[in-house]
Amino acid sequence: MTKTTKWLKHWVLTAVSIALVAHATGAQAGPVADRVQSQSVLRVCVWPDYYGVTYRHPRTQQMVGIDIDLSVELARDLKAKVEYVDSSFPTLIEDLNQDRCDVAMFAIGMLPQRMEKLAFTQPYMRSDIYGITTKTNAVVKQWADIDKPGVLVGVQAGTFMEPIMAQRLKQATLVRIQLPATRERELTAGRIDVFMTDYPYSRRLMDNADWARLIESPEPFSVLPYGYAVKRGDTAWLATVEAFVARIKADGRLQRAASQNGLNAVVVR
Repeated sequence: MTKTTKWLKHWVLTAVSIALVAHATGAQAGPVADRVQSQSVLRVCVWPDYYGVTYRHPRTQQMVGIDIDLSVELARDLKAKVEYVDSSFPTLIEDLNQDRCDVAMFAIGMLPQRMEKLAFTQPYMRSDIYGITTKTNAVVKQWADIDKPGVLVGVQAGTFMEPIMAQRLKQATLVRIQLPATRERELTAGRIDVFMTDYPYSRRLMDNADWARLIESPEPFSVLPYGYAVKRGDTAWLATVEAFVARIKADGRLQRAASQNGLNAVVVR
């Protein structure tokens, strides 16, 4: 049995367990839901630099993106107000396990190593990996140019691209970029030749950066589903968030949020 097959089997069994709990409880029970209900506040972990998903505009400080829209919907369903907690992919697991937030909603790739530490809903989006370089870069002009000797390939540390590119690259050099450094700054400064990202980030970047050039694989490279994550142990709370994902798929809210943020192509219906 392959790792992928084992992962899919694990998720199916988890989803079945969630559904049974949701049916059995019939209510938003459990410590997290009780706190949300009593305080009327839903704390949502976000990565504020995630274009198209959870992005804080540097001038206005306004939060925009598909998961900003959907977090507002979740809070509304729970009759609570939403409170955003800045997080990141490197700190995601600790932020949830240390109760800094109730749910993480920023298009979190469902990697096996994350699923060992956190509980996930069913997928609501999925994305492959894309390359971004500059229009003037003479080293990387197509996908086949990426994995070659001497090419410096950037990934933001903690993102799902990091372990995948570490495994897949055979000749190029992987450069792990630690916050507060960004892939864009490292690329435009010439310290890397290309960086790897996902569909939401690449599309928003192409809309806003006139220096950027998109590099796509001619065939699927490493498609990964995205879900919402919560701390393990509160099965009823997981069932509550899982039920929300099922509702927004059924009532059109997921599709509307995706359309408003240019992400129709990666929605999981």
